[in-house]
Amino acid sequence: MTATETRTDQPRHDGSAHGASRAAHPRAVFALSLAALGVVYGDIGTSPIYALRESLHGTHGVTPTTDNVLGLLSLILWALVIVISIKYLAFVMRADNCGEGGMIALTALVTPDSARARLRRRRLLVLVGLFGASLLYGDSMITPAISVLSAIEGLEMVTPIFTPYVVPITIAILVGLFAVQRHGTARIGAIFGPVMFLWFGTLGVLGAIQVVQHPEVLAAVSPFHGARFFARNGWHGFLVLGSVFLVVTGGEALYADMGHFGARPIRLSWYFFVLPALLLNYFGQGALVLLDPSAAEHPFFRLAPSWALLPMVALTTLATVIASQAVISGAFSLTRQAVQLGYLPRVDIEHTSETEGGQIYIPGLNWVLMIACIGLVIGFRSSSRLAAAYGVAVTTDMVFTSILFAVVARDKWRWSLPAVLVMAGGFLVVDLGFWGASLLKIPSGGWFPLLIAGSVFTIMTTWNSGRGLLASRLAELSMSIEELLEKMRDPSLQRVEGTAVYLGRHDVGVPPALLHNLRYNKVVHSRIVLLSMRTDSRARVPEEERVVVEHLASDFYRVVARHGFAEDPEVPAVLERLRDTGLEIDPEEATFFLGRETLLATRRPGMALWREQLFAALSRNARRATSYFRLPSHRVCELGAEIEL
Repeated sequence: MTATETRTDQPRHDGSAHGASRAAHPRAVFALSLAALGVVYGDIGTSPIYALRESLHGTHGVTPTTDNVLGLLSLILWALVIVISIKYLAFVMRADNCGEGGMIALTALVTPDSARARLRRRRLLVLVGLFGASLLYGDSMITPAISVLSAIEGLEMVTPIFTPYVVPITIAILVGLFAVQRHGTARIGAIFGPVMFLWFGTLGVLGAIQVVQHPEVLAAVSPFHGARFFARNGWHGFLVLGSVFLVVTGGEALYADMGHFGARPIRLSWYFFVLPALLLNYFGQGALVLLDPSAAEHPFFRLAPSWALLPMVALTTLATVIASQAVISGAFSLTRQAVQLGYLPRVDIEHTSETEGGQIYIPGLNWVLMIACIGLVIGFRSSSRLAAAYGVAVTTDMVFTSILFAVVARDKWRWSLPAVLVMAGGFLVVDLGFWGASLLKIPSGGWFPLLIAGSVFTIMTTWNSGRGLLASRLAELSMSIEELLEKMRDPSLQRVEGTAVYLGRHDVGVPPALLHNLRYNKVVHSRIVLLSMRTDSRARVPEEERVVVEHLASDFYRVVARHGFAEDPEVPAVLERLRDTGLEIDPEEATFFLGRETLLATRRPGMALWREQLFAALSRNARRATSYFRLPSHRVCELGAEIEL
């Protein structure tokens, strides 16, 4: 078994050049901004369907009086401004890893060097980042369920006849959504932007009609109404924050999808189109509720005239499907990054586009997400009940993002300590307020994303620790290069023609497969290459740093190939780059040797017995190295051994 090795060198802060270079021309800016509507803003763009309704009509909803409505609208406005406009767009998106964003990229940025004094802090920061990444899996299950279900519930507004069919229709749409994932989003993705442009335009127009008719609702712009809301409602007002938070649940997507579009198109889309449309819709819903308090049960669909209700349900359903697609694709990308960095075992990853490397499909994860979504719909049966489970994962993630970003600002950008404390303190006051209110949802369903996150976190930490333990066990059985060269001088050792490529875990020592070949077969090839495939802590590795060749002896080489965590480790591509160094290897002529270990859980010092058993099970079911590294299967030889953990 071979695996990529994480490199913990200091990552560079390259800015958003990856996305910015594509957005230099005005037409490119517009195209990317339009595309961002369909991918980045799907989640936050569908929040108007249920956010204000849950604040007024949900489990902890308040009475729809004038003061309460204005207070809620004020909280919604300032939540969008502080959390999205200021925190994420103005600050957090500056912390990119070679243009890539997201929790895994941020975790790589805050990972310090290997100085002994900082190892404990390094591990703590990595654990925070891993748990934050784990929380996104729970979000990936809840978002499609609550989004599609809330859209289909609009049919009940058309006629009560549809009520018994809401759950079956939702399940059918979810099954269809996950069934088409294997075909990729290249084709259907082309309509995402225009559809979401129509969606946000419709939100703005419907809301503006009500605001024009009842302009007194604009008084909610003053934060004074938000403050009065808490003063008037006390503890109950704090509980409502868990529902108000639903308006910013797509905030992490802005950061995670930065690598696809660049920061500038995402910011332009938000400030000039998405934010105005959302605010108009929320204020329009508020104006409608002020006029007719009974509208609090479904203020979003009540905005549409009766003749437009059915088309509105159709458009809403399409928008929620797009929002779900963005979250599913994000889960695929997160999983690939975690695999590359050594936090998850190798899995089957299929590329669905010949031109876009980021468009991938992971079959196993896809069906797990589908089953979880269907189970949530059947178990909760309404978007209001699902809203009780929604938000716990995202609020926790936002708290972690603020903490990790503060570390980046202090350590990487050398901000002064007072500046970091003021910035992080301001963000954490808001984040912790939402987080505290969301934690109260745990008994009502918030336990689900935490359960998923805990399970994924356990797998991630066990796999990473297990790989380290396995490496130490193999090191006990290994030998130095000097010892190997001495053995190879033995005249009784048989030499055969050809090139042997041994894939190993490290760029020091001797791969176990080579030792097994010497010990049992008593034969070596005339030319030997020790190849180490290492994952860097950067998203992408510059071309000049990808391959390093060391000449160890006559026709004996060590090759260290580096790739970023957003790139695929493919041995044929490495062999192509070796041509430029003068080392030519024909993959159809060479023999590739891999080690394949059978792991045995023991009570030796290392990990808990149950974790060793879990690691062994994960290892047995991991994707084979042959297909993961794109090796020609007919040229691969695997040499196995039993290893006691």
